[in-house]
Amino acid sequence: MTKSELIARLAARYSQLVAKDAEYTVKMILDAMTQSLVKAQRIEIRGFGSFGLNHRPARVGRNPKSGEKVHVPEKYVPHFKAGKELRERVDQK
Repeated sequence: MTKSELIARLAARYSQLVAKDAEYTVKMILDAMTQSLVKAQRIEIRGFGSFGLNHRPARVGRNPKSGEKVHVPEKYVPHFKAGKELRERVDQK
């Protein structure tokens, strides 16, 4: 499902919600989640899952074309862990 599909589904399900309002709501939720992750805060949505950051240490990689060694700097990457309820519902399909 894409963001635009989510917006369309919300607008269709809630007739009092105009598509523009649904778009604004989805954008605000995603922005709030992004800002929390930028601040290294964990996000937990009960029954769905949690978002956090994983640290990847610096390492020496290899350029696949030339075989030359390259330095890959450390970084933080977003990580999602599905909640128990979501895992069970997906497994029942």
